[in-house]
Amino acid sequence: MKRISSRWTFFYKRVTPVIWFGILIFIVFTAAWTGGINSEGTTIAVIMFILMGFFGYFLMRQVVFDLVNEAWDAGDYLIFKNKGIEETVPLTNIMNMSYTVLINPPRVTLTLRTPSRLGKEITFSPPASMNPFNAFKRSPIVDELIQRVDDARKR
Repeated sequence: MKRISSRWTFFYKRVTPVIWFGILIFIVFTAAWTGGINSEGTTIAVIMFILMGFFGYFLMRQVVFDLVNEAWDAGDYLIFKNKGIEETVPLTNIMNMSYTVLINPPRVTLTLRTPSRLGKEITFSPPASMNPFNAFKRSPIVDELIQRVDDARKR
């Protein structure tokens, strides 16, 4: 089996939200503790940090929280692991694949013909290239997977 998901998925899903909300909470509590909230203009700043918290949560919910923890290629099928559930998806069950490059983390969304325990759509993040010049290029892993899914449909 070959891993086709990024090893950074744990960082994206678990560490990034802690850092984001931790910094926002730290700033709000620091302003409150130092008496900065009572001063003119800082109340608006605190409201802005609260709005940034809501915006961050909404953005992470749309881009990061729906990623599966692991995706593995096992030849004629893919194995996905998420929240203690392991799901096997044959390539013939994949109806459509979409790949988003210009977003961090990059995302691959598979739409299934018949829903699995993980839902009708399964999204994972493919390994990203460390070369910044390849940031706008398609992943060779994803291109190969698209070709194999197409071949499986034709059989």
